[in-house]
Amino acid sequence: MDSKICSIPQEMMLGTGEQLFDHIAQCLGEFLESQDLKGQTLPLGFTFSFPCEQKGIDKSILIRWTKGFSCSGVEGQDVVKLLKEAIHRRGDYDIGSVAMVNDTVGTMMSCGYRDQSCEIGMIIGTGTNACYMEEIKNVKRVEGEDGRMCINTEWGGFGDDGSLKDILTEFDEVVDQTSINPGVHTFEKMISGKYLGEIVRLLLVKMTEDKLLFKGQTSEALLTPGQFETKYISEIEEPNSGLENAQKILTALGLNWDLVDARVVRLVCDTISSRSAHLCAAALATLANRIRINCKLDHLKTTVGVDGTVYRKHPNFSEKLQVAVRLLAPECDITFLVSEDGSGKGAAMVTAVAQRIALQS
Repeated sequence: MDSKICSIPQEMMLGTGEQLFDHIAQCLGEFLESQDLKGQTLPLGFTFSFPCEQKGIDKSILIRWTKGFSCSGVEGQDVVKLLKEAIHRRGDYDIGSVAMVNDTVGTMMSCGYRDQSCEIGMIIGTGTNACYMEEIKNVKRVEGEDGRMCINTEWGGFGDDGSLKDILTEFDEVVDQTSINPGVHTFEKMISGKYLGEIVRLLLVKMTEDKLLFKGQTSEALLTPGQFETKYISEIEEPNSGLENAQKILTALGLNWDLVDARVVRLVCDTISSRSAHLCAAALATLANRIRINCKLDHLKTTVGVDGTVYRKHPNFSEKLQVAVRLLAPECDITFLVSEDGSGKGAAMVTAVAQRIALQS
């Protein structure tokens, strides 16, 4: 499998939908050219990691942007159609049928190829979400009693109805109010990589102002939103080099620290990442217990396909998550399988199956 990563500039995340899809079409065109595939019309697997109303395998309406995106002219539109139009505007290549999947579904499918007991897909990276296999008799929008369907939970939006207000801190509220989408994706803002660093920064500012850190002296960098990156949390919590990393990061942020300060900062990072892992575990345990009850089982043995930088890169996030899940879902024996190929391979598999079914009908 060959792959290429294309970054999306910050200004494009806040620009027009046309610019964004033109950029995607350009990246796809360059990839086809690099693989000497430009003359062929190939089916396309399209992974899209935002809340959508999926009308069909090739029709999906964006409900709202998350994770720092706010492109105009896309919400309420069919994103598959927008991508096709962008490719058509270029005119130098064409695509065949399109299968659109959420990235959690792609992750579950790619892990399910290796382990057929994989029934849950979970991502904990810039954002967070999960999907799981539900009994069709419980899916109100679909007729029929037999079989199962993959449900994209969009659990990042849990708490948007106020159900999490009892556990929201003043720091969570500031993160929400200063985000580009206040009031939505409450759960995601408490646990995902886009926001963890900012929660830590706000907490460090408060502790400094209360004269509990850095002799009460802040710095311009510490007072600047976004300057404490989430990757710093992982570096500071490294078992062997964490304290040394903390000292380097605090120096780079222009802070006058002593050893106690560095240790306290490490404790703050541990507190915020642990809360994230435990909240994520609570949501995951709920899905596992639901599958177990749906299947009328005393004991469920299942696999979770998982991806995302927070899960992959943080030194002990995955361990904390797994310990908490075992505690919260004792009747479920859960294996965690890290997706080796991201969600792209899963999307390709869905596309291949959809293509085969289309040709048979």
